[in-house]
Amino acid sequence: MQINDYIESINQYTVGEFDACTMTNMDALTIPAAGGVDSTALIIGDFSNGNDGIVLKGVDSLEGIKGQSVNLVELSVSHYMLARGLETVGLTERDIRVVNTSDADMVAISTTPSVTAIATWNPLLNEILSQDSMNLVFDSSKIPGEIIDLLVVNTDTLNQHPELGKALVGAWYETLAMMQEGAETATTARTAMAEASGTDLAGYEAQLASTLMFYSPQEAVEFALSETLPNTMQKVAEFSFAHGLLGDGAPDAGYIGIQTPSAIVGNPDYVQLRFDPSVMQLAADNEL
Repeated sequence: MQINDYIESINQYTVGEFDACTMTNMDALTIPAAGGVDSTALIIGDFSNGNDGIVLKGVDSLEGIKGQSVNLVELSVSHYMLARGLETVGLTERDIRVVNTSDADMVAISTTPSVTAIATWNPLLNEILSQDSMNLVFDSSKIPGEIIDLLVVNTDTLNQHPELGKALVGAWYETLAMMQEGAETATTARTAMAEASGTDLAGYEAQLASTLMFYSPQEAVEFALSETLPNTMQKVAEFSFAHGLLGDGAPDAGYIGIQTPSAIVGNPDYVQLRFDPSVMQLAADNEL
């Protein structure tokens, strides 16, 4: 079922309306996991490799953001990317002012003289960059592997119905095979996906160009097994705690346990988010 409101889809998953939902790694931690819903990231689909960016009007370096008001969807992955970008130039959020802005309004407000700094994602990012005097000063390719797209499944449901996990992973890789470069079905599949996501083929392919897709299940498994993943989730947990996203009762960034194949981040006695590459490994081994 397609729900054209991203956060609402995650909220519905969290309250039990759905057994599975696609979401980013940060949202998986801060919404279902923080809400007490034990969730398993069954598929690591891709990571943003330029799809999220910071744009300054009339300024061509990130250092120029100091003292500016930055329009973004507050507490989103764009907010996380902004915080990580500021770190790279010795700044913090105390050096700027965040202006919470709906993604639906982002392109329209970008043309107003008072708006000089924006953090957003594609396709909005490319549309804003097409305007005069707009400069991309930082994007998610500078923090590769940190904004990850996942398929998350309720852990209890998955334990009761392991066949669901196999069906979802199998369908995912069948779909990727149809859409990847070189496949006879690539144009037809990508066109259909573009229409479903409210853009055209050119717009969809522009987004794919700034997304590192794990077309091979083995690539996704290797990413899941790497030591980079727990390090990334530690950064995400710290950002989330600093912004009050782990719940009112969270005493520190390690309040919620995050299980990855190489390490548990946070509290091992309260694991609520699990990265499980076992079914992707079955796909890689042609054993689904």
